[in-house]
Amino acid sequence: MSRRIIDTHPHIISPDKARYPITPLGGKRSAWSEQRPVDFPGLVREMDAAGIAKAAIVHSSTTYGYNAAYVADAIEGQRDRFAGVFSVDVLQPDAPAQIRHWVDRGLSGLRLFAAGSTVKSDPSWIADPRTYPAWEQCQTMDIPVALSIRQEALPHLLDVMSRYPGVRLILDHLLLSPIEDGAPYAASAPMFALARHPQVYLKLTTNNVRRAHDGRATAETFFGQLVDRFGSSRIMWGSNFPNEPGPLAQQVDEAKAALAFLPEKDQDNIFWQTAVALYPSLGEDATRAPHASHAPQANRT
Repeated sequence: MSRRIIDTHPHIISPDKARYPITPLGGKRSAWSEQRPVDFPGLVREMDAAGIAKAAIVHSSTTYGYNAAYVADAIEGQRDRFAGVFSVDVLQPDAPAQIRHWVDRGLSGLRLFAAGSTVKSDPSWIADPRTYPAWEQCQTMDIPVALSIRQEALPHLLDVMSRYPGVRLILDHLLLSPIEDGAPYAASAPMFALARHPQVYLKLTTNNVRRAHDGRATAETFFGQLVDRFGSSRIMWGSNFPNEPGPLAQQVDEAKAALAFLPEKDQDNIFWQTAVALYPSLGEDATRAPHASHAPQANRT
């Protein structure tokens, strides 16, 4: 059982609305960010209680739109423990300059938000020719790009991949692909077909863990098939806290239980080594002991 954990998908919400105005993408704020916000000090406390060594904090587009200032300000001076993921409007002519701006502010990953709780858009925009300069910028700077999309967006993503094969892509929440049909998960075939593209990585979050027994699905067959197809070195865990309700320590325990059937090497990849490959700054002293002890669950037999 992996004892080292990097969370690749927590969010933070500031109580200071004057300094960090609420400007949600699409004009509608996410319910979770309003009803159970957690600020940066709160996240640190939750991480310590959960035994999480490091995190790549994902800017909340459904709270702040394209302004990632809170994440940048929060992690400044603490980049030994935190990386940050920002968002920009890649359809705008200044997108490459905005990417450079946030990288200069200390952030190290881009996220594109085309589908979520408050945003339902035509995903074809991710392959619009106006986005090419932004994709080129990410390829040149070796910036990983996370995407909140669903399976229907994959034809457009494949277009982008053919043009920019050097961009490493992270599919958030496993695309929320349908798994109720059970093994061999034919309904998720478009996602599994991406395994042949080495630039594609998967982010497995609390949402996926909690859905792992929907219908005929099981954690062992679904996550096992993911590892068989993609390899654990292309899969990483993220909490989606506090979007997903419950303490962060509980979400860690749920993920450990769901993945306990895997060999320890695969668990290590999913819980921290893949994150280090994508966000190298998290690799410095990444093997140190967690900030607080949190007894892991025993392996299932």
